[in-house]
Amino acid sequence: MQGVFFRDSVRRRAEGSGVAGWASNRDDGTVEVVLEGQAEAVDSMVEYCRSGPGRAEVARLDVTEEKPEGLGGFQVR
Repeated sequence: MQGVFFRDSVRRRAEGSGVAGWASNRDDGTVEVVLEGQAEAVDSMVEYCRSGPGRAEVARLDVTEEKPEGLGGFQVR
């Protein structure tokens, strides 16, 4: 089960990288993250999500590419 620190650390990193999107806890205990921005910045965010902050334990990361929605800013939901 994930805590708010994972989502908020993703938010802070995304905002610093100019990446838009959101992060949300799902009912099954996983975290869903949607990222939009320059390819290099998004790739860097995906790599960050592979390990997460500090003591985070990331067991698996699934990446799916979708059509951009034109998101602005980054939200923790």
